[in-house]
Amino acid sequence: MSFPLLLITCMLLMSLFSYAVYAVDKRAAQQGRRRVPERTLHLLALLGGWPGALLAQWRLRHKTAKPRFLIVFWLTTLGHVAVVAASIMLR
Repeated sequence: MSFPLLLITCMLLMSLFSYAVYAVDKRAAQQGRRRVPERTLHLLALLGGWPGALLAQWRLRHKTAKPRFLIVFWLTTLGHVAVVAASIMLR
């Protein structure tokens, strides 16, 4: 499998997983149950799930009112994009 296809496949799978984890966390918040740690949500974004996380934030209206969370989210997203861009340029 070529590198770009592998990258797209991994990001798609991580995005689907990230969306699902955000949905679980949203439901837990609504029901007063134990939440998914923010560190976990950020790690998923860093590992390539940021498109799904961004979609979940928008569609589920989850984690959109916490400036500190959003700053860290965008920094992890930029970190992921930078690593991917560097790996493509160095190929």
